[in-house]
Amino acid sequence: MTDFRDHYLAEMRSQFAKLRSTAERAMAQVSDQDFARQLDEENNSIAITVKHIAGNLRSRCTDFLTSDGEKPDRDRDGEFVVGPGDTRSALMAQWQAGWDLLDRMVGALSAGDVERTVYIRAEPHTVAQALNRHLGHMAYHTGQIVQLAKHWAGTDWRTLTIARGQSRQFTAAKREELATPSS
Repeated sequence: MTDFRDHYLAEMRSQFAKLRSTAERAMAQVSDQDFARQLDEENNSIAITVKHIAGNLRSRCTDFLTSDGEKPDRDRDGEFVVGPGDTRSALMAQWQAGWDLLDRMVGALSAGDVERTVYIRAEPHTVAQALNRHLGHMAYHTGQIVQLAKHWAGTDWRTLTIARGQSRQFTAAKREELATPSS
């Protein structure tokens, strides 16, 4: 019998991958100008959100089991400022490195790690709690990226999930697909 904790870790890895894919498919639909564009001074651009996620992933996932998730060298406040070197390609390289680090970190965890204690800003969490917290944080920011990308893309937006008005057809096709034995 497979340990539930193995299923949990596999599902976390899958959900993180889905969030990454969703955000990347949304960002692919915006120009470099819109990538860096803010709705107003109080809102983050996609670029700022990417920079923040990259910084968060690097901090939280480096030495996940053995050091506090808020690393001393992290400049969280600086993640919300776009500097001259923060080009789209530079930020996307940081994004990729952060998500790759997350994938390796979750992939290296074993069932026995799920109940271990880790720390984020000196606050104790089980590994499961820390991963759930991280999933919520990534989902929050993925939603922001999608909303901004959809706004900037306007009528050129290509839906990332089920197209508006197509729910019944999608569900029927999915049911048929699942009912048909594969050869």
